[in-house]
Amino acid sequence: MAGKLYLCATPIGNLEDMTYRVIRTLREADLIAAEDTRNSIKLLNHFEIKTPMTSYHEYNKIEKGKKLIEKLQDGANIALITDAGTPGISDPGEELVQMCYEAGIEVTSLPGAAACITALTLSGLSTRRFAFEAFLPTDKKEKQAVLKELEVETRTIIMYEAPHRLLKTLEELLNCLGNRRITVCRELTKKHETAFVTTIEEAIHYYETNEPKGECVLVLEGKSREEIRREEVSKWEEMTIEEHMEYYLSQGFDKKEAMKMVAKDRGISKRDVYSDFCRT
Repeated sequence: MAGKLYLCATPIGNLEDMTYRVIRTLREADLIAAEDTRNSIKLLNHFEIKTPMTSYHEYNKIEKGKKLIEKLQDGANIALITDAGTPGISDPGEELVQMCYEAGIEVTSLPGAAACITALTLSGLSTRRFAFEAFLPTDKKEKQAVLKELEVETRTIIMYEAPHRLLKTLEELLNCLGNRRITVCRELTKKHETAFVTTIEEAIHYYETNEPKGECVLVLEGKSREEIRREEVSKWEEMTIEEHMEYYLSQGFDKKEAMKMVAKDRGISKRDVYSDFCRT
C-alpha cells in the first residue's frame, strides 16, 4: 500500500507552539522532507527526533517531488515541514500536494502555527473576511497588476515582507491604495514581538528613521463598500444622464433596461432618468 504525506506545521518562532501530534508524527515518519535541512535539524534536535531528513525546496521541487512520490508509492510515510509555520502557505509544499493527488496518494494536514493567521488575529482589524497575498511579486508589471486588484479589495489584506524591503513596499501601498489603517507585525511569537497599529503614512514616517528588523506581516484594512459606491457614483455623475444612457444603449441594451441601469449607477429613480433623458 502507498504511504501518506503529512503536512506538519512547525513553530514560527516560539518552540512551545510545537504540537504533540506533530512531534509524534515526525518521530514515526519514514522520512522528513524539509525546506532547509540546516535550519530544521535544530528543531529536530530540540525535540530529539531522529528521523532521516531530505531537502525539498523551491529550486528542486520538481525533481525531488518526483522522487518523494516514488517513495510514497512504495509505502513510505513522509512528513513535510517548512522553515517555519504551515507547509503549503507561501512555499513549494502546494506543488507536492498536487502531485500526491495526481498520483492517488493520501494527504493529511496537521494544524499549527501560521504567521498570516497569527498576525490577522493580532491586528485589531476585521477578521471575518480576509485575502492573503503573501509576498508581492518581484516583477514590476506583475506587482502593479496585483496592487491594482488590491486597490478595490474590500476584505482585510495580509501580506509578508522582508525588513529591508518594508519601507519601499509601504510607499508602493500608499501610492496605489491610499492611506489605510495597517498593523505591522514583527517577530511573531518571539521575545520582541510587536504589533504596530497605525496608518500607512505614519508607518512610512516611522520606518524612515527607525530601521525595521525581523520578518514582517502586514495587515491592511480593505476598502469599504461605501467608499467604492461613492467613487462609482462620482464617476457616473461626471457624465450627463444622456451620455450615461448612450453608454448602455451603445452596448445593445434597450431603453428600458438602460434607464434601470443608469438609475442604479447614479442612485436615483428611473422616473428622474426618464424625465431628464426625454427632455433632451
